[in-house]
Formats: sequence, C-alpha cells, structure tokens
Amino acid sequence: MRTIGLIGGMSWESSAEYYRILNQGVRDRLGPTASARCLLWSFNFAEIEELQHWGDWDALTARMTDAAQRLEGAGAEVLVICTNTMHRMASAVQEAVAVPLLHIADPTAERIKAAGFRTVGLLGTAFTMEQDFYKGRLAERHGLNVIVPSEADRATVHRVIYEELVAGKVVPASREAYRGIIARLVDAGAEAVILGCTEIMLLVRPEDSAVPIFDTTMLHAEAAIEMALAG
Repeated sequence: MRTIGLIGGMSWESSAEYYRILNQGVRDRLGPTASARCLLWSFNFAEIEELQHWGDWDALTARMTDAAQRLEGAGAEVLVICTNTMHRMASAVQEAVAVPLLHIADPTAERIKAAGFRTVGLLGTAFTMEQDFYKGRLAERHGLNVIVPSEADRATVHRVIYEELVAGKVVPASREAYRGIIARLVDAGAEAVILGCTEIMLLVRPEDSAVPIFDTTMLHAEAAIEMALAG
C-alpha cells in the first residue's frame, strides 16, 4: 500500500470526511483491522480563505507547493488536495514534486462519462464556478459540457459554503435554496450535477436532486484508495 499525502484543512470539515472514507474504504477492501497509510498537512483555513478573497493566488501557490514538498519529504507516495478550489494551482503543485498528484476533476469526470452523461451542472465556490481551471479541465480533457448557475445563484452557493459549511453548519433553509438552484440547472439542461466543493456533500443529498449527483469528495477519496492499493 502506498502512503497517501493529504493536503487538507480547507476546511477541516471535509478533510475529516476524506480521512473517514479512506480508512473505511481500505478496511472494506483489506479486512476489519486494515486502515489507510496516510499523512495529513492541515492548513489554518482562516489564512487560506483570507488570501483567496484577496486574490493572492501566488501566495497560495507557494503555500500549497510547500505543503506538497513537506508531505513528499515525509514519505507520501501519492498526493491528494482535499478541496476543489485549490486545484487552481494543481499544475504548480505537481511540478514541485516527483510523486503523482491525483486531480479531483478526473475521477469525477470518468464516473460521469461511465454513467453516460455529457452535460453537467457545477456547484462550488465562486472561484470554481467562474474561473476556467476546473470547468476547462472537464471540457478539454473529458469532453463534458459544463453549466453553472446564474450570478445570483452562484452568490448563494458561495455564501453558504463560506458562512456555513466550512464552519460545520447545516442549515435547512440553505438546503432548500440549493434544491432550487439544482432544479434550475436541470431546467437549463444538466443531466447530472457535480458537487464541486468538498463541503457540499455535508448539505446536499441524492434526494435533493432530480438528476444524479456526483460527490467529488467521495469520488476523489475512492480513487486515492485505488491508486494507493495499486502500488
């Protein structure tokens, strides 16, 4: 089993889910006493969030590459960034280390294509929904047509993530708001919906959507298990 290096703490709410999924998955595959070999670098998300909203992506890239190098130096053989948004600097992180980085969009897209879908709705932070680093990879590498919510709906999705979900708050009114946003994506042609922020899985359930939802947290962690066990 290869050692998985987790770049986490963005937020720790979803990083805890990664840890749970990895260990449960390894136990299911290898037996009741088995668990994942992993290392975790956990950021203070308050510092990361501040830099995100200042738009200081250079400083964020420096922190991410430093974390990756520290994990590699500690023995990580596979790297996982436990957040969709910070895949904005995935290429820089991969260039900074010799071990492979498992990009969160790839196992998600592969599962979507295997299910026969080509047009997907994307929920995430404003950075993920509006910038091209994520949508572009889905389109150019995987041939998916990506639909994002309206400007007002994007603002709601982003607000709920940063004001509620990263603090572990699950608010019923926000679930209702997300249901409406998902319904509007479906009306716009989405055949499936990507939960493109690792905290959204804390709020949105399969029954909240008329079309299949693809949880990036679960799919990313499951792909990391397969990668680790293949080594």
